[in-house]
Amino acid sequence: MASLDVHPGEFAALEPIKLVAVRDEALSLDEVFRAVGDDSAGGTVLFVGTVRDHDGGADVEGLGYSCHPSAEAEIRRVAEKVVAEFPVRALAAVHRVGDLRVGDLAVVVAVSCPHRGEAFAACRKLIDDLKREVPIWKHQTFSDGTEEWVGAC
Repeated sequence: MASLDVHPGEFAALEPIKLVAVRDEALSLDEVFRAVGDDSAGGTVLFVGTVRDHDGGADVEGLGYSCHPSAEAEIRRVAEKVVAEFPVRALAAVHRVGDLRVGDLAVVVAVSCPHRGEAFAACRKLIDDLKREVPIWKHQTFSDGTEEWVGAC
């Protein structure tokens, strides 16, 4: 007869936050993906934010990200909220600062959960809250010589 007990892998891991960082060097998809590997996870969702060549109808030449010294701690705080809401087996979030070109990776986040629906929802909350709450600002330069700050107070 099969046991009616729920497997421990259906719940959040004890220490699910595996990687949180703000870096001034190129980001690695492989590093983030490896960080969220978990044998109990049936779903892993990876989100990659890249520098695109346009914004608001203008051609983007490049951009620079800068952050408050608390940015990494704030990413961790956002990650902790996600972990409290979803059965996260593993979570990783890294954001780039400094000057970036079109095509460069700006942010990479990933979440592993027991099931795909939970993983999609948790990853969506992670990136949305990170973009909304973490003090990281984008300075865009356009091909026509104009520029703008995005996310700055």
